[in-house]
Amino acid sequence: MALQVLHNNIRNVGKTLVMTGDFNIRNSNWDPNVHFHSIYMEDLIAIADSLDLDLASPINLGPTRFVDNYRDSNSVLDLVFIDPNNKGFNKHTLNPDIYLPSDHIPLIIDMGINDENIDIMIQAIKKDSKEEEAFIRDIIVNVRSIDTLNLKSQEDVQRCITLFTTAFKDT
Repeated sequence: MALQVLHNNIRNVGKTLVMTGDFNIRNSNWDPNVHFHSIYMEDLIAIADSLDLDLASPINLGPTRFVDNYRDSNSVLDLVFIDPNNKGFNKHTLNPDIYLPSDHIPLIIDMGINDENIDIMIQAIKKDSKEEEAFIRDIIVNVRSIDTLNLKSQEDVQRCITLFTTAFKDT
């Protein structure tokens, strides 16, 4: 579901330097203990490609998730996608010594960020101003107009969330 949401909203994602996390996709492309290709792998690679990112390999290969039962095996689920021209490409490390209570180990990434990669837009309303007062008033009006009494399905909740998002964006 997360891949579908990302795929459907990719046009709203700006310049991306790195995409990383627990993708929960077992695949032979990044895990030598897996002997199959996941149907989701191609979607993930396509999303990364549309962001001009490539799958990076850690310096020290190994599992990123450790299991505590005999039925499963340790696996590679945490991945790093990064701009292949970035100085940190293929230079991240897995640090199994500090995974603490989590079953995933930290990924340590040292990457370059150049000024030309930073795209900042700040929108602000001065505190205690008439504009802030009007903004808060409009948010209250817009949020109060959303019907939250008959939320009976996932679609109803999603519709409600969309209305909340729209209320804030419009205001």
